[in-house]
Amino acid sequence: MTTTRLIAALLLIAVYVAMCAGIAVSQRRKRLKAQHDAAALIPAADGAKPWLVAYASQTGFAEQLAWQTARSLHTAGVPARVVALSDVSLNDLANTERALFIVSTYGEGDPPDNASLFAGKVMQSAASLSHLHYGLLMLGDREYAQFCGFGRTLQAWLTSAAAQPLFDSTAVSNGDSAALHDWQHQLNRVAGTSDMPDWQAPAYQPWRLVERRHLNPGSAGAPTFHLELEAVDQDNSEWEAGDLVQVLAPGDQQRPREYSIASIPSDGRIHLLVRQERHDDGTLGIASGWLTEQASLDSVINMRLRAHSNFRIGANVERPLILIGNGTGLAGLRSHLKTRAVTANASTNELRNWLLFGERNADHDFYYRDEIEAWQASGALTRADIVFSRDQAARLYVQDRLRDQADTVRNWLTAGAAIYVCGSLEGMAGGVEAALTEIIGEAGVEQLIEQGRYRRDVY
Repeated sequence: MTTTRLIAALLLIAVYVAMCAGIAVSQRRKRLKAQHDAAALIPAADGAKPWLVAYASQTGFAEQLAWQTARSLHTAGVPARVVALSDVSLNDLANTERALFIVSTYGEGDPPDNASLFAGKVMQSAASLSHLHYGLLMLGDREYAQFCGFGRTLQAWLTSAAAQPLFDSTAVSNGDSAALHDWQHQLNRVAGTSDMPDWQAPAYQPWRLVERRHLNPGSAGAPTFHLELEAVDQDNSEWEAGDLVQVLAPGDQQRPREYSIASIPSDGRIHLLVRQERHDDGTLGIASGWLTEQASLDSVINMRLRAHSNFRIGANVERPLILIGNGTGLAGLRSHLKTRAVTANASTNELRNWLLFGERNADHDFYYRDEIEAWQASGALTRADIVFSRDQAARLYVQDRLRDQADTVRNWLTAGAAIYVCGSLEGMAGGVEAALTEIIGEAGVEQLIEQGRYRRDVY
């Protein structure tokens, strides 16, 4: 018996070491690629000033387009520097002659998180930028009343500062290829070249739906499902915790739906946490209805992975984490907790994790309860505050629990913790930010954003 147990233990250790090695290799590959991308955009040796390519991106699409834009300029012999908009100061703009802004809009006209400091500081100041010539690509969704709202606000500010447009601004709805082609055409013209390769969006790949579980039967809320999908082509299945998938549902080929990934690569499958949407007339939501009910098991689902750099762990890998979410937002937090559980023993530091999660009722809506309790028992999850809004007379939400634990929040932040928020933009995310502002002040929240310690995946 002793020998059998020893062999089993050695096998477990070997599997664990292999898993950690795989993660390390993958992360090293990504770092080398990022270094290569940056090196490819070093200013030209003749001393020409680089063009500024600034992006405001919530889910990563604007950042992706910023890098494509910079590579196109580099191909044409034009040096370029790519930065998030919040890293751009008024002094930067004062010393820049050519700038390209690629910005998305968040919610109803708001700036993405990595543009909030620029919007709150730089755009609130009077500026004279008559020397600056700029191009503006605005990303949005025409279904929203404030289509490209932040882009238009930025354009108004640049106009008030007397900046000069290089060409008419381009507005893109849901990644419209014709509008993106127009942007590339304008780049060709101002860069003085006509041989830039056409941009191609990543192709959708076939994934097979292999598991679907109804997680909250009897709930007062809409049905919520755990889904698992396997890549038909395993070569196209690389992602990190925090990333997203886009699902292309039948009958709605031009408007993909995005979902937070709830698993990590070592799981071997993409896990999704999807709430079924049902309209007032009783019809199912196109994408959620397809995934949760209409698609049979073993169906092929067309999806593509999207890197979400703003919600990846990045430089926060050795920090304590405060993970806050509600509803299906637990998906994005679960991927980070899974990663921390795998890598905790490989770190020389204690990787503390605090989960604050909210739903309706404990009896029906405690998603992944067994996992969460197992992580607590093993020490991978230092603390869990699960808040059920309808289990008592007074409604309670995660932002209320944050306020109740203000001293603990301050202690974790003093120890260097990073905050990750995933879930609904309306109500939860705004309430969490208001609570944080009460606890550490507006300047404290701004400092967290500047340091990359406050990250959100909210919708």
